Amino acid sequence: MLKAVLHAHSTYSDGEFTLAELKNIYVEQGCAVMCITDHAESFDQEKLSKYVAECAMLSDRKFLIVPGLEFECEQRMHILGYGVTALAGTTDPQLVIRHIENNNGIAVIAHPKDAMFSWIESFGVLPCGIETWNSKYDGRYAPRPGTFQLLRRLQKRRSDMKAFYGQDLHWRKQFRGLFTQVQIDVLARDAILCALGDGQFNGVKAEIELPSSGELTSDQVALFTAQHAKSDRLRKLMRASKEALDGLGIAIPAPIKSQLRRIF
Repeated sequence: MLKAVLHAHSTYSDGEFTLAELKNIYVEQGCAVMCITDHAESFDQEKLSKYVAECAMLSDRKFLIVPGLEFECEQRMHILGYGVTALAGTTDPQLVIRHIENNNGIAVIAHPKDAMFSWIESFGVLPCGIETWNSKYDGRYAPRPGTFQLLRRLQKRRSDMKAFYGQDLHWRKQFRGLFTQVQIDVLARDAILCALGDGQFNGVKAEIELPSSGELTSDQVALFTAQHAKSDRLRKLMRASKEALDGLGIAIPAPIKSQLRRIF
């Protein structure tokens, strides 16, 4: 089992860390793999080539960076293309999923909003998985049980769909405690992508372990429901406070904003 981090962003798009800084951070946390997914809209072909080359240059026998892209689609749906570095040329989410699969990548719908659930269920083309816990979008304390329920419904149509767990790292003060344990024998791009596609992994946060199948126990559902509801109330309160301050023309000081990113 190797410790990996999924869904991170660097200064190649809107992240605050360089690729080299990200490597140092995750090596210190015991990781052997980072699947980087900078935003596709930030690239032209020349920049994309530099991105891929730097990922290769920073990789070694103990730490592998697998370059990929995050595609913004219609209605601001985001789809992760793990292992894919070819631009899609479309914002149709189902065509993007096909594009990722045709380029031998792993397509994952990232942090789907509740309002998108029925739209996703109408898709004729389904991805490899759903990001059921995004610690930036959902918060560090618990995922949304509803996202796991969405996955279970979709699995009735595509039984091999998986639950993915991503940090969505952007900021220096952001929570960085959600990881993925991948079952592979060799540290190589193809082995990583094969394990992700086959579900040979599980999500890990401290003592919590979550399977790639997305199957939760009744105790986990109850715990996550309570924890996420509490966290969500706090996040909504902070958001309302920010909007009120914005309306008064008062900006939140950067140090306070950084600390809030650390907490949530």
